[in-house]
Amino acid sequence: RLAAPLWLILGRGRLYFLAPPMDALHLTLYVAGDTPRSRLAVANLERICAELLGGRAQCSTVDVLDSPERADADRILTTPTLIRDFPTPRRRVTGDLSDGPGVLFALGFTASGL
Repeated sequence: RLAAPLWLILGRGRLYFLAPPMDALHLTLYVAGDTPRSRLAVANLERICAELLGGRAQCSTVDVLDSPERADADRILTTPTLIRDFPTPRRRVTGDLSDGPGVLFALGFTASGL
């Protein structure tokens, strides 16, 4: 996997690093089968993306029963687990994602960062 690109502005001898735009937000939710807990996590992620992120994130869902090699590569030990793939560094949250603001905080977002 390649490192995330940096956005730079050079001016008056200073180097500035800018955060990537919110539409560059990539989230992956790992679930195990079609269980009530998996369905709840998917529904909560859809709600978080729509209400709290304004639909500006690219979200994907991976069933670890169908793709165990991908789960192993991402070191998924429990489900449901949500991973912020981009922007880096990667961060993860485990659980049904029912606390939307808490999920965003755990992923490294603050109210001013949205």
